[in-house]
Amino acid sequence: MTTDILFDVTNEIVLVTGVSGQLGGEYAKAFLERGACVVGLDIQQSTGSDELASQYDANYMFCEADVTSKDSLQQALQKIINNFGTPTVLINNAALDSPPSAPLEETGPFEDYPEASWDKVIDVNLKGVYLCCQVFGAVMASAKKGSIINIASIYGVVSPDQSLYEYRRKRGEVFYKPVAYSASKSGILNLTRYLAVYWAKKDVRVNSLTIAGVFNNQEQAFLDVYCGRMPVGRMASADEYNGSVLFMASEASRYMTGTNLTIDGGWTAI
Repeated sequence: MTTDILFDVTNEIVLVTGVSGQLGGEYAKAFLERGACVVGLDIQQSTGSDELASQYDANYMFCEADVTSKDSLQQALQKIINNFGTPTVLINNAALDSPPSAPLEETGPFEDYPEASWDKVIDVNLKGVYLCCQVFGAVMASAKKGSIINIASIYGVVSPDQSLYEYRRKRGEVFYKPVAYSASKSGILNLTRYLAVYWAKKDVRVNSLTIAGVFNNQEQAFLDVYCGRMPVGRMASADEYNGSVLFMASEASRYMTGTNLTIDGGWTAI
């Protein structure tokens, strides 16, 4: 049996930010299973990251770092270079959102949304991607090899459907999907296009992946309304975006840059 070199990632050094989260761990595992070296970056190590380190000892490295601090990222870069070499793939996955259990001040009306909450989300979701691209993208450009994958969201393309949360308001709660996450993910789309053009001659490809909601034991009332609006009738499983990032990291997408790939179960098609 021959190996399809189009999708071969065995020689890649992949950096995944937010590796301790649900999707970050999935992305890391997908590349490790296919022979790549992976660096998981987060502010703290999770049980899942510990398991990756145990199972893929030679190919996996956890690196504690803060995506909102350029100094922290530069220190991480030096550790990565010393251990594996220059990263060739960067998956900007780290992000904050206000979960359904967020404090009332974050999920109330837009008119009352706290400035501090806006700053915190924008700092991680947008500034964090900008800084990671500055630090890690710069060394890719110097090496003339790289693929940067910025994880975007349906809510960076279309507005959150506030009617999905009417069931909460009917039971007496005040809940609106907050604004900062949407604004941050929208910013990701044009940051991606800017860098794709900027680094085009340096053989660094920059693309974004727009994803929809992932099942994570949400309450049934939410699942009923969310999946009722979703054309395919369900949320994504945590591993269903792996094929997309593998494609975007591999030679199979070598002519693809500045593109937003949407994998959303049909949400934005409506």
